[in-house]
Amino acid sequence: MFPSTPLLKEIVSQPFKRSQLGLFHGKMKQYGNSVPFSKHKTRRSWLPNIQNKRLFSDTLQQFMRIKVTARALKTIKKYGGLDQYVLKTKSNVLGWEGMRLRVMVREQQEAQAQQANGAAQTARGP
Repeated sequence: MFPSTPLLKEIVSQPFKRSQLGLFHGKMKQYGNSVPFSKHKTRRSWLPNIQNKRLFSDTLQQFMRIKVTARALKTIKKYGGLDQYVLKTKSNVLGWEGMRLRVMVREQQEAQAQQANGAAQTARGP
C-alpha cells in the first residue's frame, strides 16, 4: 500500500528543504560566525557534503541516481546496500526521497513474496 502524501508529511520533518531531494542522513545546513583577527563577527553557513551517485538497488534491479551525503554513503556501505539502508533507517533521518525509495522497495519485495508463494502452491498441486 502506498502511503498518502499527508501521511508522509506527518512522518518526515522538513528542517532543511534541500535535504528532502536526496539521502542526507539527517545532515542539514549549519550556521555560525566568521571571526577574523579583528573579532568582527559576520554570519556564514556551511552546506553538507553532497555527492551525486548512482546506487544499485538489488530489489528493484536497477541503478538509482541519487543525491547523497558522504555520511549517508558511509552508512549505506555499512548496512550492505541501498535497500537495507532505506528499510532499516528511521524515517525522520530519511526524508522524502528516502521514504519514496522505502515504499518502492517494500512494494517490490511484497510482490516477489506473493509470486514465490504462488509458484510454491502451483508446484505442490491440488
